[in-house]
Amino acid sequence: MTLRTSPSPVAGSRTVARRLHVLRHSRFRRFLVGQSTSLLGSGMNTIGTTFVVLRMPGGGVDAVGVVMAARILAILVVLLLGGVFADRLGARSVMLTADLLRSAAQGVLAVLLFTDRARIWEVVALALVLGIGEGGFSPGLTALVPGLVPAEDLTDANSLLQIAQAIASVVGPGLAGVLIAVSDADTVIAVDAVSYGVSVLALAGLPLSRSAVPRRGLFTDLGRGWKEFTSRTWLWVTTLHMGLFNFVLWAPFLVLGPTLAQQRLGGARAWGLVLALYGIGSIVGGLAMLGRNPRRALAWSMGASVGWAIPAAALAARLPQAWVAAAALPAGAGAAVCNTLFTTVAQREIPAEVRGRISAFDSLGAFALGPLGLALAGPVSGVLGAERLLGFGVVWQVTAVGVVLALPSVRRHGAP
Repeated sequence: MTLRTSPSPVAGSRTVARRLHVLRHSRFRRFLVGQSTSLLGSGMNTIGTTFVVLRMPGGGVDAVGVVMAARILAILVVLLLGGVFADRLGARSVMLTADLLRSAAQGVLAVLLFTDRARIWEVVALALVLGIGEGGFSPGLTALVPGLVPAEDLTDANSLLQIAQAIASVVGPGLAGVLIAVSDADTVIAVDAVSYGVSVLALAGLPLSRSAVPRRGLFTDLGRGWKEFTSRTWLWVTTLHMGLFNFVLWAPFLVLGPTLAQQRLGGARAWGLVLALYGIGSIVGGLAMLGRNPRRALAWSMGASVGWAIPAAALAARLPQAWVAAAALPAGAGAAVCNTLFTTVAQREIPAEVRGRISAFDSLGAFALGPLGLALAGPVSGVLGAERLLGFGVVWQVTAVGVVLALPSVRRHGAP
């Protein structure tokens, strides 16, 4: 008779070591520390800025909306420029400049707040500067990571970056709340400025790499990027899929979710639990991806995007709060799998000289309709009803995932 034995601690430690093998690369470790710190600051920023604006003379909900809209608008406007300069000057240089700008914007705001000199228009102006920095930073992220780790470690590197983002989304708002309770919202803004400073130091320690891309006119460079983007069916189709998802499903979910939670789920605390479990699901999904390199990564990525429909379906079905919160777990896990695998595919398939521009077009296509979806969610739900609008989004997402996976360019991508 053969006895079943439990795995030895040594075997378990070897498994963990294999999953964290990517951390042997010192450049990536440095960047991960800086990026994690920056993400934590960003996770605190929304809460801090909201409470800062609410307490200011002339502030209020409308002013908060203007500040947030200014930041988003700046990101969208600058994205394509960020992609061009990442390809021209190298991702590290552009990201370093962007983080210096973000740190300066938050630092100036903190000084104005500590000296009681801040006015609403100054907060809006600095939100624009912060958004410019974020729009410049984002395209370089996809382009930078392949230079820090070998191709076989890209999935693990992207998984750890997803985990860092998920942890920041869970811990950041809570930490901001603690700082506001023991100090004030001004301190949150100052901490955010310091977090970008840490990222600056991390990026400054990486080797400077300049792109060999010849400098042409701005529109010529954008045209080349657009040609590369549209020449890959799998790329523009999946970008369109994500853009319509954000417009049809995710924007209404973010607007109507808190409203329905206030009406019948228990209020802000209940909605906070939903978001916390979404973040925890993202951490679990990121951990699950460590050490894995599926062959048909693009198909797995798009398949995982169906998870976003689950919490919206729970709300549309008027399920109890516990079920809605539980539904957020697979949504978060699906988000981590989707983002990790898609980013890895893009980094492996797209030539280095156009990665910044391709990333910019992808981000712009995925998120450009989001603000419109946020603005329309309330009025449209007033006509159709919140549950019907969310239900339509669920049906759309499930159907869209099926259509995308039916396309040979997606379904067979990476097949042997």
